[in-house]
Amino acid sequence: MSIRNRNRNKNRTTPQPSAAWRGWLLFGAALIATFLLGLLAASILQRRAESRAVATGKPIAPMETDSSRWAVNWPREYDSYRQTEDSSTKTMYGGSDPRDYLAETPANVILFAGYGFAKEYRQARGHLHAIEDVTRTERVGPTTPATCWTCKGPDVVRLMADLGPEDFYRQTFDSLKGQITHPVGCLDCHDPKTMQLRITRPVIREAFEQQGRDIDKATHQQMRSLVCAQCHVEYYFKGKGDYLTFPWKRGMTPESMEAYYDKRDFSDWTHAISGAPMVKMQHPDYEVYHTGIHAYRDVACADCHMPYKTEGGSKFTDHHVRSPLLNIANSCAVCHRWSEEDIHARVETIQDKVREGRGRAEKVLAKAHFDIAAARQAGAGDDELVEVRRLVRGAQLRLDYVAASNGMGFHSPEECMRILAAAVEMAGRCRVECARILARHGVTEPIPYPDYRTKKTAQALMRAFAEGNPPNLLPAVAGPAQRDTP
Repeated sequence: MSIRNRNRNKNRTTPQPSAAWRGWLLFGAALIATFLLGLLAASILQRRAESRAVATGKPIAPMETDSSRWAVNWPREYDSYRQTEDSSTKTMYGGSDPRDYLAETPANVILFAGYGFAKEYRQARGHLHAIEDVTRTERVGPTTPATCWTCKGPDVVRLMADLGPEDFYRQTFDSLKGQITHPVGCLDCHDPKTMQLRITRPVIREAFEQQGRDIDKATHQQMRSLVCAQCHVEYYFKGKGDYLTFPWKRGMTPESMEAYYDKRDFSDWTHAISGAPMVKMQHPDYEVYHTGIHAYRDVACADCHMPYKTEGGSKFTDHHVRSPLLNIANSCAVCHRWSEEDIHARVETIQDKVREGRGRAEKVLAKAHFDIAAARQAGAGDDELVEVRRLVRGAQLRLDYVAASNGMGFHSPEECMRILAAAVEMAGRCRVECARILARHGVTEPIPYPDYRTKKTAQALMRAFAEGNPPNLLPAVAGPAQRDTP
């Protein structure tokens, strides 16, 4: 036999050392895979057991307004909901601290002169304080309609079912004080039998119908925003019955709402300084969010403000509704893979820019109101002031669309800056036209604007106008006849 053949036979019969190791590796991999599959099966069985436990939980009454009664089946959700009682949290522009907006920005007193928001305007606290805060605010009085109760708690769901929406709205606020005692809670958003999210306020259903849309076709993800949109929106009280209505028929932009209100000749109040018919934007959070990147990406309100939380083998929605900046790890960081410090800084940078734009609009609008008042003191009649009042109304509606929404513009920063730019432009046009009116009446020198640098001085100034004893807004060179207030 040749050397070549002997080597070939030797190679054919000698086992390779790696072959034995390959078998052990396969055995180890199979063992690990079996272990992992076992863990997965155990997890699935545990979740199924939890689901069965929920399904066989204690029945909840169809109109149970006391959220503590729901806790027997949903203890984790209820415990987190109770944390909304905390009023000490504070971010740069949000949190649950009841900061005084009038003290922070005295120009607000001038902008809302003659209206309740010039008396008291505070940041809202958590849901658990809804009843307490609405009954203590200075904006509520003997003539306040029951419509103001609509978003304050689940007792409203029960009363609307008993009375019907129209009769509910016709009541007075004071007449329902003893019947509405539970703050915003479970029944406001959930079906007690199935726990599915549901619409409990007819106003949003009616708004969808006006737009030719069916809210019952909304997906579960959309519902995680729409239950919030029952309250966190712009609204007004329609007609003598104070019927709660969303001005969405023409759209949800400030321009669409302005056209809607103008067509109906609607105003919330007449401005005490300028005499303009004004509209107070409430808190158009859903409308602003609807134009932002998160809505475009189908990120719901709950994804950020009520993110999912895991405890043991249970995953549930955190009902401690709050600013995402107070819970970055569970809200923002789920999608944005930056450090918490970077996320926090990025958000505040955006908010700072919106706040700067808002401040510019507030400054020019306050002066616009005084310019119109000065034109009246110079002798201009109401017919001469129609256009400038239209401009100041439209400019402030736009400013308030941004200012009254929560988040300091973060929900849609590009849209908010566009709207603020429009507000500044309209207020500027108003002031230019006022200068022309003043010039026609012989006033060409600058207006001596009064001091409103503090809440106290601004409110004293507002009272002077409301009582018919305003300060002289005309320069000293103006003639005596021109300084008289008509």
